[in-house]
Amino acid sequence: MSYSVETDHKWQKKWEETGLYKFDPNKEGKKLYCLEMFSYPSGANLHLGHWYNYSLTDSWSRFKRMQGYNVFHPMGFDSFGLPAENYAIKTGIHPQDSTLKNIDTMEKQLQAMGTTVDWSYEVKTCEPEYYKWNQWFFLKLYERGLAYRKNAPVNWCPSCKTVLANEQVVDGACERCGAEVEHKNMTQWFFKITDYAQELLDDLPKLDWPEKTKKLQTNWIGRSQGAQVALWVEKDGQRLKNEDGTDMKLEVFTTRVDTFMGVTYVVIAPESELCDKLTTDECRDAIEEYKKATSKVTEIDRMSTTREKTGVFTGAYAIHPLNGRKVPIWAADYVVAGYGTGVVMAVPSHDDRDFDFAHKYGLDIIRVVQSEKGVDDELPYCEKKGYLVNSDKFDGMEMHEAQKAIVEELSKIGMGEWKVNYRLRDWLISRQRYWGTPIPMIHCPSCGVVPVPEKELPVLLPYDVEFTPDGESPLAKCESFINCKCPKCGGDAKRDPDTMDTFVDSSWYQFRYPDNKNSNEMFSKDIVNKICPVDKYVGGAEHACMHLLYARFFTKAMRDMGLLDFDEPFTSLVHQGTILGSDGQKMSKSKGNTVAPDDYISKYGSDVFRTYLGFGFAYIEGGPWSDKGLQAILKFIRRVENLAAEAASASSDISSVNMGAAEKELNYALNYTIKSATTDIDRFQFNTSIARMMELLNAITKYSQTEGYSKEFYRYVVEKLILILSPFAPHFCEETWCETLGNSYSVFDQKWPEFDESALVKDSVEIAVQLNGKIIFREEIPSEADQAQVEELIKNDERFISALAGRNIVKFIYVKGRIANIVVK
Repeated sequence: MSYSVETDHKWQKKWEETGLYKFDPNKEGKKLYCLEMFSYPSGANLHLGHWYNYSLTDSWSRFKRMQGYNVFHPMGFDSFGLPAENYAIKTGIHPQDSTLKNIDTMEKQLQAMGTTVDWSYEVKTCEPEYYKWNQWFFLKLYERGLAYRKNAPVNWCPSCKTVLANEQVVDGACERCGAEVEHKNMTQWFFKITDYAQELLDDLPKLDWPEKTKKLQTNWIGRSQGAQVALWVEKDGQRLKNEDGTDMKLEVFTTRVDTFMGVTYVVIAPESELCDKLTTDECRDAIEEYKKATSKVTEIDRMSTTREKTGVFTGAYAIHPLNGRKVPIWAADYVVAGYGTGVVMAVPSHDDRDFDFAHKYGLDIIRVVQSEKGVDDELPYCEKKGYLVNSDKFDGMEMHEAQKAIVEELSKIGMGEWKVNYRLRDWLISRQRYWGTPIPMIHCPSCGVVPVPEKELPVLLPYDVEFTPDGESPLAKCESFINCKCPKCGGDAKRDPDTMDTFVDSSWYQFRYPDNKNSNEMFSKDIVNKICPVDKYVGGAEHACMHLLYARFFTKAMRDMGLLDFDEPFTSLVHQGTILGSDGQKMSKSKGNTVAPDDYISKYGSDVFRTYLGFGFAYIEGGPWSDKGLQAILKFIRRVENLAAEAASASSDISSVNMGAAEKELNYALNYTIKSATTDIDRFQFNTSIARMMELLNAITKYSQTEGYSKEFYRYVVEKLILILSPFAPHFCEETWCETLGNSYSVFDQKWPEFDESALVKDSVEIAVQLNGKIIFREEIPSEADQAQVEELIKNDERFISALAGRNIVKFIYVKGRIANIVVK
């Protein structure tokens, strides 16, 4: 039958009945784990982005299956979190009900796509069978000191009414709703990803990932080498002491310790506990007003190099450990609590920001580095070369030698050492929302914070909860959930009211797929070591510094716990591009530029739509949507359909075919297509591979118009085209392979065609013949002809003799297989 959506239904039913895509881990063939980033079921339908990601990654999986790989290609749903909860709030339907209904709809739509997904390995993160292991792993991290609780400044979205990780704040706004983010101090749970900062950097080069993504992670981790130096503190004329009676120190990380003798003031974050401790009564009101003003400024803006800096004097002083100089301590918005030590030493003579601040507030500026001895450069002098001045015993030293000497001097008195610092901060995982994994900790008035015993996991998320956000964790208002007994003393206690960041769910889901029904452990170590890591991971580039970094951290922590035996979760990574609206803008309902795939599927069938997505865009780039190309793809499919019908009555046995000139030409086109498509599909360059198939179709059509053409060879090449096209048009090619051509089921059990290198060497080639650089005609010459042979052929050609018109040949230039240029005068 002619291809239509009914063809899709027919073969999807057949594939399901025969279990064609059932994954057998013991099947022959090299293991290949292909995975797309799973979907948020926050809407009711698959959109164009889902199709672009899932259908074409499925095409790649089919291609690898035909190459002989044992492909594991699972699918699931990232079903906890803000997207699903906000959808539920909007519709008034409970998050669990709306989420499961949406999942059911999306499952059907994904199945209608005709993918190779084995749904028996499905994962849904909102199910207790899954999130139990989030809680179990939390406890394991807690046991190892990698999960901890502290009061810290956090990003607060006043619209979503929850805490956001730093990575979820984009240009000072919530990435979900766009509201301006505020800052406040709250007691939160953190995962200590910083313990793995260096390894996360060291392992990046060995990953087959886009260089831009690796660079983003490198910059996000932000390794810098320098020194940690310390100053003593004085408040109200008294040296401040620690609780143990030792002198209190302000520790500062710097990459320019050579300028340490030029410190004229110190800066701390206004929102920090340290600021509260150092502020004198006299300065308290001014500091409190400044803190209120600063809380309204985004972290990005505070750290901007172009924004004017502001600050307020705390009333306290820092005492320089080497020269005894007493310098004022200021609270300023360009220092953010949680970055490094949260304290900055200011050397205005050699830093642009410090220089502007000192000028604004009338603070001292002391030159301590000169580019050359005796040269007073214009300040601020920020070059990293020169000699020290006004630095006591270090005067005259070259700056790098001075760095060593200053750190050595400080280390003698316990006030300095060499250190590596990272921009990366620990992962804040507490969320004041309902739809997520409950944190498995109990707060007891007598025993403090107590872990939930493993035997009591999972801590179930209650159904009957008022989940509309109001700033307080919804679970805190659910009496049946929040009230419990302390597992340590048996007294009345309360559960932790927060839920986990949903990036916890997606940081290990790739390991649950292969063993998704395991009720005794997170996953079997043997199974995961056999199937994982993921060989090809496909998803959006926007996850570079969140999901992808967190998943790497989890994998390394799991390895150190003995749960698995490898270092990285995703060996190779591909980012798909974004398909924009026809107006070139990002698709959104408000702009009216969205595309509904279902309308095109019902009209053309899923294979036409999928093949167009592969052909119409460079996969990693995307581009503006246009449905004009769909007609071209439909025409292409119809032409292939007609060729197959014509070839059906012939045999594909070419053992007795005489390979004449026409056959050699078609054989060249076939092998060129096989070679190009194999290379390009493997690299996710689907558009060029489909273009080669179109060229082969034209070559087949041309061959069929040759007098006395071989019908056997014609069918042979048509069958090869069907095999090459099958990853992009699976239903159509199954129908054509089995029904039209009468071959055995299934086309996807056939071997991917291999090209014959010898067929790519032509007996003759056509070259351009130029006279003084201008093409005058084209000449067919033997492929292996040398310059002398080519020169003789051309000189004896009547066309050349006529064009020469009696002039003299000065030079004959031949570029093998391409051009012959004759210089005459």
